[in-house]
Amino acid sequence: MPRRRASTAAETSMATPWLDGRVDEPTLLVRRHLRSGQRVHYQGNVVVLGDVNPGAEIVATGDIVVMGVLRGLAHAGAAGDAARVVAAFRLEATQLRIANHIARAPEGDRPPQVAEVAQVREGHVVLDSLTQLYDDR
Repeated sequence: MPRRRASTAAETSMATPWLDGRVDEPTLLVRRHLRSGQRVHYQGNVVVLGDVNPGAEIVATGDIVVMGVLRGLAHAGAAGDAARVVAAFRLEATQLRIANHIARAPEGDRPPQVAEVAQVREGHVVLDSLTQLYDDR
C-alpha cells in the first residue's frame, strides 16, 4: 500500500491561507500531563498532549494548544502578539494571558460540547468554540 506524502511548507501555506505566514514557527510538543509546579517556557508554539493541572504554567511567544483540560496558567503571545490564541478541549484556566491581556475562564457548570479557544477581540479576552475561530475567513 503506498504511503501518503507529507505536504511541504509551501504547499501548506498555499492550501491554508489562514495560517497568516506562520508555517515555519517552532512548535514544542509536550507528551504528558503538566502537574502543579511544572513550567514550560518556549519561544514558539506549545502543544500539550494531556492536561495542564492547577499550579502548572505554560508561557509561549506563539499559540498554546492543550489536547486535554487546561486548569493551570497559560500565557500565549508572551512577546506582545495579541493575535495569538489559547485552545483546549476544556478551558478551566486559573489565568489566561494573551500578550498583555489577562483573564480567567468563567466559573460554573457549563460543560463544553466542543473544544474552546480564547482570543483577544476589541481589547478583551473572549472564549468561543474552536469551530468559530476561522468561520469568517
